[in-house]
Amino acid sequence: MTKIVSIEEAISHIKDGMTIMVGGFLGSGSPHKIIDALVKKEVKDLTLICNDTAFPDLGVGKMVVGKQFKKIIVSHIGTNQETGRQMNAGETEVVLVPQGTLVEQIRSAGAGLGGFLTPTGVGTLVEEGKQKIEIDGKTYLLELPLKADIAIIFGNKVDKKGNVYYEGAARNFNIVMSMAADTVIIEGETIVDVGQIAPQEVVIPSIFIDYIVRGEK
Repeated sequence: MTKIVSIEEAISHIKDGMTIMVGGFLGSGSPHKIIDALVKKEVKDLTLICNDTAFPDLGVGKMVVGKQFKKIIVSHIGTNQETGRQMNAGETEVVLVPQGTLVEQIRSAGAGLGGFLTPTGVGTLVEEGKQKIEIDGKTYLLELPLKADIAIIFGNKVDKKGNVYYEGAARNFNIVMSMAADTVIIEGETIVDVGQIAPQEVVIPSIFIDYIVRGEK
């Protein structure tokens, strides 16, 4: 059975109230076509896990402007003033997480770990409500895994089985997110036949990909 589906079929799996991960770093390496379709669909009450909320007119920032999220777990919101406004107004719950901690929480979910210990955030607001553990005289926070119902990611080149190749910095959070969700939808900038991506160039193996959407090329 082919993994390549229409944009409509792909986003039909995304329902109100779900938790989604979206790849990208300030819009670079983000699945823009899928995001735009979700804006039009007006799916709502979502929990978003991502590195940042991009810009008001780019990437997941468009969904923030459309108030499609009830909760956002993120490391940076400084380039999207609407995220900060909604947070300060109490319209959207925003959880700010140190970037290294965020990516490790996602990786932990994909690896089946129960969490990890980090000194990052000890003695700050980050530690509130978290278990602290002392080892050899040093205090650590126990950070729990972050998992999603659906991950929406991007790939520069994707073959018809779902093997993924990246160029430059476009890989960013896409890799760890592909392993930390029940369902993974990838937007392939270019779709190629199986065999056109050399084995040593595969960054995400096809086993992690459920659906493929054709991108812009």
